[in-house]
Amino acid sequence: MTKPQTLQNSGISAWLLDQPILILTLTSAFWGGNLVAGKLAVGHIDPYSLTILRWVGALLFILPFAGPSIRRDWPRLKTNMPLLLLYGALGYCTFNILMYVAAYFTSGVNASIEQVAVNIFVMLGNFIFFRVRVRLVQLIGVALTVIGVALTATHGELARIMELDINFGDALVILACLGYAIYSLLLRYRPPLGWLSFLAATFCGAILAALVYQATLGGGFGAFFASVVHITPHGWLIVLYVLTFPSILAQMLYVRGVELIGPNRASLFINLIPVFGTLGSVVILGEQLQGFHLLAGALIILGIFLAEWAARRSVSAA
Repeated sequence: MTKPQTLQNSGISAWLLDQPILILTLTSAFWGGNLVAGKLAVGHIDPYSLTILRWVGALLFILPFAGPSIRRDWPRLKTNMPLLLLYGALGYCTFNILMYVAAYFTSGVNASIEQVAVNIFVMLGNFIFFRVRVRLVQLIGVALTVIGVALTATHGELARIMELDINFGDALVILACLGYAIYSLLLRYRPPLGWLSFLAATFCGAILAALVYQATLGGGFGAFFASVVHITPHGWLIVLYVLTFPSILAQMLYVRGVELIGPNRASLFINLIPVFGTLGSVVILGEQLQGFHLLAGALIILGIFLAEWAARRSVSAA
């Protein structure tokens, strides 16, 4: 894994970018908001159009600020462009578009539970390909977060898990999780680039992949332009949110978090996404907060604490 870059700036931003737990928690909060935005988008914007506009908008947003960084990093960008485009295609575009499309075929309960597969795939990949061992306490922590996520997703009725049917939508969610796990594992090979350079290159990969999905699965570019005409003002507000917080800020923070503590520990924070999604649903969608939400949140936080503590002990022992 690439070593953390030395931060040249001082102040709050430099301090923030050296706090892995805080920045990974913020990342999950932004991605939890993305789940709420996805629910709000139904009937206001097509999922393929949302994906294209999200990443095109994110790229246009950062380009005015990214020029100096891109010029400085251009030799490394050219050398590593295939890998950078793959990052964007897998971690940014494919995961999100599969989740958006899966929502038409499976329930939110299924999708929420199945996102835990990211953790499983990351740990399995680290063990198989990189011989990274997992301590027993870490496994206990993961188990607690899984229970917490399941409580959130099933509204406190764990027995509902046994009644879920596996269908096309569920397969898409698992495939999305596999893609994101591969992205997380590959971040250990991230070249030493400024974060604006990295985002610009990976956003290009996400745009290219989104265009391919539109052309092959979304009805072609004619369907895209027809869909854009019918986007509601509500839909444009959703585009603005997802291109700013889940796309730009969350991706930057997640990359930094993996850089600081590795993919095994960083991926555990993904289990906070349903918690923040639930809180967002209470505040924005007006859903009622119940006791099992608080219990689930406590289990997830405890699980992250145990896994983080075990990982820190492992590093200290080494």
